[in-house]
Amino acid sequence: MNRLAHHQGIHKFFFALGLALHFSKPVLKHLVHIVDALTTKGFSGTLTDLHHWSFHPNHRTTLSHFFTKSPWDEETLLRKLQQWILHRIKRIAKRENQPLFVSIDDTICQKTKPSSRAAHAIQGCGWHFSHKDHQSVWGHSLVWLMVHTFTQAFPFAFRLYDKKAGRSKIDLAIEMLSSLKVEPDRPVYVLMDSWYPSKKLIEACLSKGFHVIAMLKTNRILYPKGIAIQAKQFARYIEPQDTRLVTVGKERYRVYRYEGAIHGLDDAVVLLAWKADQPMTPEHLHCVLSTDRELGDEDILRYYAQRWTIECFFRQAKDQLKLDGYRVRHIRAVKRYWAVVLLACVYSIAESQQDLSTGLELLRSRKGHSVVEFIYNAAKQEIPIDVIKKQLHVA
Repeated sequence: MNRLAHHQGIHKFFFALGLALHFSKPVLKHLVHIVDALTTKGFSGTLTDLHHWSFHPNHRTTLSHFFTKSPWDEETLLRKLQQWILHRIKRIAKRENQPLFVSIDDTICQKTKPSSRAAHAIQGCGWHFSHKDHQSVWGHSLVWLMVHTFTQAFPFAFRLYDKKAGRSKIDLAIEMLSSLKVEPDRPVYVLMDSWYPSKKLIEACLSKGFHVIAMLKTNRILYPKGIAIQAKQFARYIEPQDTRLVTVGKERYRVYRYEGAIHGLDDAVVLLAWKADQPMTPEHLHCVLSTDRELGDEDILRYYAQRWTIECFFRQAKDQLKLDGYRVRHIRAVKRYWAVVLLACVYSIAESQQDLSTGLELLRSRKGHSVVEFIYNAAKQEIPIDVIKKQLHVA
């Protein structure tokens, strides 16, 4: 029987990535089925589901073997994906004459804390503070890097943050930045929330010719007229008439522009900003750093707003692609699972040429049509209904 038509789309994408040179046919076949299952509505993250939703012809245990023991190299897969993404995103930035954005952030894939009696706990888990839940949660903490323009965004790389390994999230971010090969003909802005802009990470960005736009904690030290003072203390001296109104999207802000040294940087711009409808008090203060001093206030805030892309990616990857739904326990299997989620995500975005949600909608409708055509063609060939049912896992 012919394979499902929408599998051909996945094959075509793999061909564009150049995977056939690096992976055997059985491995590619597994990857096609896995990407198919991941992008199916109702997928929960388990191997049973992977097997069921992809109409996988082999026994389920072959999938578990594929994730834990099979000799394929997930690093090669990620490298080929990154080359493809960079090529694509640079072309878009050039065509639309836009800067490139790189967002760095971390997220927690929450797991149930195993009882002390559990024989097989998921490896690599630990307690991590969740800002969303305002408490520590058990699970894997992942640092992600995304590359995007105003119109298109791709998840690019991830690292597992393991407290015991002795490498900070900042170290992991720097390591991922080093795999970002971009010619200096495009301005590149690295966007991050107030957790990340350490001296070390800012220097790593600047040494690559990238600029940084980041939220700063309000206790960061500024040096107006050479005097060291916390941003929130300095802000007390700012009157409404010292600020100007800036509109970004639907929001209006009162903005004071500080230019000069900050702790860890000799020369930068810091915008002290308040939403226009809020009082100018320290608790409502936002401080936004830009290492690019040529940028106007509107652009700094507009560029920083692009960081929201990575927050959306985390939510969609968990809700729709089950980034945190895995049950595999071996750390290598977990990393491979994340790698194929990244693959499925990039494939969805590439197919729709829009965003992840639109891409998934497109693939799901395509799959529905494909299954109907499959049944129709099988019936025309007078293939017995039991055979069709078995093939589609409804037997």
